[in-house]
Amino acid sequence: MTTQTVAPTNRYTLARMHRILDKVYLACGYAAAASILLVLLIILVQIAVRYSGHNIGGLTTYAGYMMASSTFLGLSYALINGAHIRIETISKMLGRGQRYVDLLAFFLGTIIAAWFAYYAANMDFTSWSISDVSTDLDETPLWIPQFTMALGTAIFATAMADNFITLLLTGQYRVRSNFQSL
Repeated sequence: MTTQTVAPTNRYTLARMHRILDKVYLACGYAAAASILLVLLIILVQIAVRYSGHNIGGLTTYAGYMMASSTFLGLSYALINGAHIRIETISKMLGRGQRYVDLLAFFLGTIIAAWFAYYAANMDFTSWSISDVSTDLDETPLWIPQFTMALGTAIFATAMADNFITLLLTGQYRVRSNFQSL
């Protein structure tokens, strides 16, 4: 009868999952950066068009869509790279208790982010199912910009759960400090 060791397999599985999730977080970071660049391009086009005496309706609305997209898609990348605000002073005073406070924070953060992701996805689905469009002249289907919010919050909830589970099982933090590379 042979015995199998479970721990190395679990560590391998966890490491493989982290590699995949890190790629997802990085892709979200790139998408957020691309959205910010699109905001810049839209604003520059709007300035040039107005300078020439013309007007293109809806550009401000699309800049707003891209700004929201950059915010929500950037949440998971910012979390994993330690860019979210944390109260370092208080957590350092806790010493060994810091791990338990962080576990509680990641647990509650996971619940709140999952709740938000659920309602963002529900709002997106509702907009899609009733064919809701923007009130602007371009009548953009609202599910399109809302999709980036739903996707970003779902990936953020995943990142919170990833941090909670990793800290719980291994005692190690997934949050990097000083923007270490993925």
